Amino acid sequence: MPIDTVDIFGSDQVGIHLASVGNVLFHPPELPAPTVEAFETCLDLELHPMTVGGSSLVGALVCGNRRGIAVADIATEGDIDQLTAYGDVVVMEGGVNTAGNLLVVNEQGAIASPSIPQEGLEILAEVLGVDVAATTVAGHDVVGSLAVANDNGVLLHPDVTPDEALLIEEVLGVKPMVGTVSFGSPYVGAGVCASNTGAISGTQTTGPELNRIEDALGFL
Repeated sequence: MPIDTVDIFGSDQVGIHLASVGNVLFHPPELPAPTVEAFETCLDLELHPMTVGGSSLVGALVCGNRRGIAVADIATEGDIDQLTAYGDVVVMEGGVNTAGNLLVVNEQGAIASPSIPQEGLEILAEVLGVDVAATTVAGHDVVGSLAVANDNGVLLHPDVTPDEALLIEEVLGVKPMVGTVSFGSPYVGAGVCASNTGAISGTQTTGPELNRIEDALGFL
């Protein structure tokens, strides 16, 4: 099954709890066995339970690909040690540190929030090993909450502008599509976690929305 629905700690915003990074899924510990089994079946990734700075919002705080990982500065030394087993790590500091909310990354490129300074973009490009471009999505700068990508496609907020979509397509190297999750929410990045083989969304996501996710991310 390429896509399934679960709730995490009573929330259908699974994208803020889960970080699909390269070949691994970072997820909060102590989740029910059926939820973890859904991750294994749909995402086909190595599972690594962890928190970041004690927070279970792993997807909002971590983002990356096979080469590198960005993490918020609330991460402890122990958290960073765990992440370094999967790639080079850059700690995002200051007021722009929620890596998962501010980045959309695949193996071809990275889209970053305009709130990240130029120096930060250059460091991210070096660590992730891809070109990084800053843009809004639908005029908003929390791009990681407004888009979900893999190496096959990217699903975007329905109000993304043509210029934004064109830049995202060029940088990530995949065709963009628009859609919603959780019965009409445009925050597709907050509501979906995806790998190259499947995706997890919240239980409020409708059948047509799930079909759109499958189409956009290349599972059909």
